[in-house]
Amino acid sequence: MTDQPTEVRVRRAPKFGAFMVVGGGLALIATLIVTSLFPSDPAVGFAALFAYFSLYTVPFGVAVGALVALVLDRRSSKRARVVAAEVESVEAPALEAEVVDEDDSPQK
Repeated sequence: MTDQPTEVRVRRAPKFGAFMVVGGGLALIATLIVTSLFPSDPAVGFAALFAYFSLYTVPFGVAVGALVALVLDRRSSKRARVVAAEVESVEAPALEAEVVDEDDSPQK
């Protein structure tokens, strides 16, 4: 075993995917609420109108979620702490071959 002291930066970074999914989901819910507040054209229908507006609002919500995650990532990098860590390498023990007795074999 060898121990080597080193310094590492520790910080809490946001998960960008989670922020983008939540942003898209919130945009979808907001689109549903706003679309249902106003009467839709009977020739077009509610579902088509909702889908059309979702094409614009969901990517916008994903972008806003990514922007929020980016701001939190910058903020967390400023609050990063430097701590001491030890790198430790350990060799795995060799596996012993399993010994099978001939007496344990099934008898006819």
